[in-house]
Amino acid sequence: MSASTPQPTQPIEAAPYARRWLMLPVVLAALFMAQFDLYVVNVAAPTLQRELGAGPVALELIVAGYAFTYASGLITGGRLGDLFGSRVMFLGGALAFTLASLLCGIAQSPGQLVTARLLQGVTGAAMVPQVLALITGVFSPAERPRALAWFGFTVGVGAVAGQVLGGMLLQAGSDGIGWRAIFLVNVPAGLLTFLLARRLVPKRAAGAGPRGGLDPVGAIGIPAGLALALVPMMLGGAEGWPLWTWLCLAAAVPVLLGTFGWERALARRGGRPLLDLSLFRIRSFHRGLVVSGAVFGAFFSFMFALTLVLQSGLGLSPLAAGFSFAPLGLAFAGASMAARRIPPARAARTVLGGTLVAAAGLVVLLGELTWAADRISALRLLLPMVLIGLGNGLAVPALTGAVLTGVGPGQAGSAAGVLTTAQQFASAAGVALLGSVFFSVLGSGEGPSAYAIALRWVAGIGLVLVLVAAAASRALPRPEDETGAETGAGAATEDPHVKDPSKILGKV
Repeated sequence: MSASTPQPTQPIEAAPYARRWLMLPVVLAALFMAQFDLYVVNVAAPTLQRELGAGPVALELIVAGYAFTYASGLITGGRLGDLFGSRVMFLGGALAFTLASLLCGIAQSPGQLVTARLLQGVTGAAMVPQVLALITGVFSPAERPRALAWFGFTVGVGAVAGQVLGGMLLQAGSDGIGWRAIFLVNVPAGLLTFLLARRLVPKRAAGAGPRGGLDPVGAIGIPAGLALALVPMMLGGAEGWPLWTWLCLAAAVPVLLGTFGWERALARRGGRPLLDLSLFRIRSFHRGLVVSGAVFGAFFSFMFALTLVLQSGLGLSPLAAGFSFAPLGLAFAGASMAARRIPPARAARTVLGGTLVAAAGLVVLLGELTWAADRISALRLLLPMVLIGLGNGLAVPALTGAVLTGVGPGQAGSAAGVLTTAQQFASAAGVALLGSVFFSVLGSGEGPSAYAIALRWVAGIGLVLVLVAAAASRALPRPEDETGAETGAGAATEDPHVKDPSKILGKV
């Protein structure tokens, strides 16, 4: 919705949609696949290098190319859901994602796999924002926090499963299809998701409003600005930070600011901007983005570095490394299941409590890495991994609900696109920047002690990020603090003088 021309929004059905709880696991299965594929290649990187002949640059693009196209396309995907309906975009995205996964699985060269991974990210960006939009549109305000908690649960479990199940799939495919198994598993899963979604997703899709243009400036400017920021961060460390990386990072700022200015001017003229800047007037939304960025940046960079320590530092096989992540995954899942029962009014406190538990885990980890670096083992990492899993399992589901509390169905697609973009951008940037720190500290070192020292730096920076998230989570408003949770978004759209998001985030 444009900031100056509010449009009437209605729930998908006047009465609650009867099959909404059957629909939820189906659309969450699509989210799981997208998250799984974002992280499973971390476990498979050594196998891809050995069996496919992928060099360092190709490996970086196989891992980071998906994250780039996925993160940069999420806002556009969310806006397309607002324009053409979340059902249409979800079904099309799910089918296209399945096809892209098949192309990944049958790739015959590193170049073909890189291309297929880029396509996989684009199709995931079309599919994933519709999941949040459908939840927001189908479930009543009373039921929505519970459904959103399942969304947050799936985000985290999908990422952890990429480590755990990835090792199992590589082991299972070692006598036959090998690394291809991690991609081909999506083909039957994707087809089943598509067929079930056709039956269970309502035909009157959430967010579908009057048709209008896509806003080409926003559609080009936002992905371009994100690309200028993400690509140098993902490739700069391995390339030694040449001049082009700094030029791209410097160019990202004016490109994004110029695009935000265009979006604001377009909204004032009564147009339909790609990025609904009125979302940033919702306190739970713009404050929650800050917390999300810190949490996701810390958690997923830790997961990436720990994978390297287990496989390269401790010499574990992909299967053994995957099983080493199981306690963290079980802790995350158990905490997420408990968090979804916590009342929405306590979401901010749950986020605070979760971040403090994760911080405690990082403190324990830092102690192990400082005083027992030469004796580090998977068993010694067990306690901090469990604490980190518990903390993030509490924080992530509650955070998703807290961020989207004041967003109405008419803005669901746009809000979902912005939130998931912020989360994935933070994850990719955290992995890229903290990964560069990890490799810089590691240098030519080998063995458990050298990897433990490198992990210590990642854990230290992650601890700072988690403490920032804990401090920022205290500013998250409760649902009753929003001016009419369902009308809060609508009220924001009635004000043509939308504040610039950078100014609002600066105040936070």
